[in-house]
Amino acid sequence: MGGVREMAAPFVAPGPCGVSIRTRLKDLTPEDEKVLRLVGTHLGSLASKDLKARCTDGLEHSTETWAARKRELTAESSSRWAGSITKATHDQWALARRGQSAHAQALETGIRTLQHRLSLPIGESGTKRSSGGYRSSREWFHKARRLHVLEDRLEHVRADREAGRVRVARGGKRLLGTRHNLGAAQLSESRWRERWQTARWFLAADGESGKRYGNETIRVAPDGEVSIKLPAPLAGLANAKHGRYVLPCAVGFAHRGTEWADRVEANRAVAYRIHYDVQRGRWYADASWTLPVTQTIPMQAALAHGVIGVDTNADHLAAWRLDQHGNPIGRPRRFCYDLSGTRDHRAAQVRHALSGLLNWARACGVKAIAVEDLDFQREKTREKHGRKKRFRQLISGMPIGRLRARLTSMADATGIAIIAVDPAYTSRWGAQHWQRAMASKTHKTTRHDAASIAIGRRAQGHPIRRRTTPPRAHQSDVHGHRTVQAGPETLGREGTRPRIPGPRTRSVPPDAASTRATRTSKTVRDVRSDQVWVQHSLLPTDQERCMNVHLTRTRALLTGAALLLAAAAPTACATLAEADSSVPERGAPYVET
Repeated sequence: MGGVREMAAPFVAPGPCGVSIRTRLKDLTPEDEKVLRLVGTHLGSLASKDLKARCTDGLEHSTETWAARKRELTAESSSRWAGSITKATHDQWALARRGQSAHAQALETGIRTLQHRLSLPIGESGTKRSSGGYRSSREWFHKARRLHVLEDRLEHVRADREAGRVRVARGGKRLLGTRHNLGAAQLSESRWRERWQTARWFLAADGESGKRYGNETIRVAPDGEVSIKLPAPLAGLANAKHGRYVLPCAVGFAHRGTEWADRVEANRAVAYRIHYDVQRGRWYADASWTLPVTQTIPMQAALAHGVIGVDTNADHLAAWRLDQHGNPIGRPRRFCYDLSGTRDHRAAQVRHALSGLLNWARACGVKAIAVEDLDFQREKTREKHGRKKRFRQLISGMPIGRLRARLTSMADATGIAIIAVDPAYTSRWGAQHWQRAMASKTHKTTRHDAASIAIGRRAQGHPIRRRTTPPRAHQSDVHGHRTVQAGPETLGREGTRPRIPGPRTRSVPPDAASTRATRTSKTVRDVRSDQVWVQHSLLPTDQERCMNVHLTRTRALLTGAALLLAAAAPTACATLAEADSSVPERGAPYVET
């Protein structure tokens, strides 16, 4: 296959494992906000202490240590608050552990790349499969220094991982770094500290099936009443029975509100989280619950009505509809989004683009959308793309994870299956085989549109690369039409066409010796020796024409000679006149004597 790597088979992506919805807490009084701030600050301090204890335990964590931590937290809050805090601590520690492992793998990849390029001579060009040497001694020197830096970092990361040490910042590492760049962030110290303290609050409670409305700590009734179980030190602030504080506002969930109401009325587990947006000055409540694992539909059922191939780019989604045979239908569609604003703005742009894509698929009657299974975590390093800073920024800005999660969740609600395909060579083969073929006088096909065709055909199991069209006279020869596609079960269908001897490939057929005697060479040098050249006689008409020309020339010569001799000898002239009279006139028939 000419060095083409093996590609993974397409698969139907599983649906979402949970749901999260949000609503706003309106009409809160200053007293209500004060209580929420006190509860969040108190529980946040307990969560920080518990995270510190969990990081201190490291790999020595066990069920006994977890039970001891939970008992300490129960005395200062409640048993359910303690359970929510310890669960959040374990999730945060596990996330930091996975990030540590990914960081070590990235360092190992960078070190291997640097070692390979440093081992090559300066200025040596690379190949298609591997990078070449560095272009100057200056660049080689700086890369050698970076190699030592990465090796030192990798040594520290490995030591931390073996010891079970993780580094976690409650509130976020990015917000913590902003403290040292307040001017660039356009924040004052008081404003930053308010954000920092708010991010470290803890106002989240896990649900529990069988309890009233699915949650005993933060309870939201079907009519919208919100009540919170206060921790033991703050029980004096309660305004309801059993140490609860009831908020005067009534909430309602617009998105998936019916599903939420059904779960609450059935006393099924629902987790809640209350948080404060400092920039807007608003309070919000999030409700979330898990979904049962559903069986994905078979691939053939999903592709029964065709598929829509989608190529993901930094600023738009390029989509093209294909029928069940892999043929493009209609014109391509483009769904644009702008990722240059705030986080909420970017999220809204992504939702708007995906909504347009799903609405178009539903209007066309298509039940499947094919997307690339992209992962740029190993492809956007400095060591791999060195000087290509703009390219690294481009792939870093592509919202791959956000698009994948949003598309899977939104498609599951509309009944459309998402098919993930291997992204290998989709852009290259799409531009090579489909960009020019799908262009017209009034429409110009882009590389992204052609890539969407390649993605859709790979999801259907059809080959992407098309056969080269032969000349018009050779489209029905003994070898068959070259544009016929091989079936999915044919081995090597992605390979190149074999070189079959024949007139199209201009190669000698295997039976050349048996047919050589029937062919005639076009040059004198290669003519066969058994041929005999024969000089045939001229036709009568040709004989007469040649004789008349000869007589005309002879009479002209004799007439000229007579004029020269007339001046010298009259006797000679009379003799020549007699000779001239014996010559037949022009056009008279020639008779041999």
